[in-house]
Amino acid sequence: MLNFVFPPAIQAGIASGAYEVVRNAATGQLLGIARDTATGRFVGHAVGAVTNNNPLFSLLGANPILGGGIGIGQMIQTHRGFQAVLGNLNVIQSSLGVLQATTALIGVGTVTSVVLSAVNLHQTLKLREDVKQLRLEVKDGFIDLKNALRSQGLEIIQRLDEVAEDIKFEQHRLEFIKAYGKFLEATKLMQTSLSIADKNSRNTELANARQTLSEAVAIYNNPHLFSETSAPGYLRRVECSWAIEQAIILTYQLQNEPKAASKTLSHLQHKICQDSLTVINRIKTEAELDFIFPEITRIYYHDLAALNLWQNQIDWSISLPPSELQLLESADFPESEIIETTDTNSSLTETPEQQFYEDLKQKSYLLSLQDQISFLMKPEKRKQYESYISQESVKANYKTLGLSNLQTASNMTIANLYYYFKIRDESETKIRQNIVAA
Repeated sequence: MLNFVFPPAIQAGIASGAYEVVRNAATGQLLGIARDTATGRFVGHAVGAVTNNNPLFSLLGANPILGGGIGIGQMIQTHRGFQAVLGNLNVIQSSLGVLQATTALIGVGTVTSVVLSAVNLHQTLKLREDVKQLRLEVKDGFIDLKNALRSQGLEIIQRLDEVAEDIKFEQHRLEFIKAYGKFLEATKLMQTSLSIADKNSRNTELANARQTLSEAVAIYNNPHLFSETSAPGYLRRVECSWAIEQAIILTYQLQNEPKAASKTLSHLQHKICQDSLTVINRIKTEAELDFIFPEITRIYYHDLAALNLWQNQIDWSISLPPSELQLLESADFPESEIIETTDTNSSLTETPEQQFYEDLKQKSYLLSLQDQISFLMKPEKRKQYESYISQESVKANYKTLGLSNLQTASNMTIANLYYYFKIRDESETKIRQNIVAA
């Protein structure tokens, strides 16, 4: 669940009970908008959010908090709604440029731990901040990684040279350049549409932009780009497609088509889960797991949380009766600066996700770790493990491992117990087979 940060005056009103944070009644999701409990008047919006005890800071880009409580349903047609869209487009563009650029180091084949650590979650977020602050330039969808990673050591430079000479990756690079070019073309159309007064003409421009964005996504999702690609390379490619699909959703909002936006958001969340499971299943080495675990964790707790909030905001606005919708549209929210968070402001050399992973590594099997991140994207898999553990615990007379206790246990506990019983069961089977053979 997201916890929101409001301006001090509104936060004080919430603490006193004078204000409340609006919920989507259908899902119970808090929406980041506050209203007066007595009058029902909408009084302000969140300026930040916290998820999993850390400030919301997505890897992929779009952030519903940037909309400042605007950007939902019919309110997208306001000037502030347009500015929110432009802000999100800029973040998506920075993210896409960096995610794509790092493929030039990952390459197509097997990658060493040193190479992957140079573009891990923390380093990728740092690169994105450098692009945002114009310290690095994205050209044709790539950045000068030799310059950006010069402090990472000689092996990184040698790897970049090797990838640059790889014919297979060169084919990929040309496709990425084409896809990124289509993305830029589409974002220009979207920006132009904001200056068009005629609704029909504006919608035509946005439809053209959406078609171009769809063509860009199709390039990133081309199965030929995934053949012989390592799990980290696969992850980077699908992350690029996820980022662009968020821009597609923005075109629906600009056309004031909230139902289409909601449906596309639902599809994207499902796709992220399915693609993530594919990535996890492709992991072959510990180095790949070290790279992927923190990143999937960030995507789950930040990006999926943000997309879920975005969809809940839209669905809530669709469900409002005319009187409530009028209240929302006429709300005069005070101008409040959005709290922009970044990992690079921290003196830490690792993200919270990396620290969490390093702690888990001391307590878990490698296969257990792989399952722990798959539980995030496929909760039903965890339920299957709980059922197996419960059945085996009855055989072993472990009375404390009933389903009710297992359901409240951590993912680490469930995965570790599963492999404990699995190994135990396999050992007993071998003993029985040996006895029969004797």
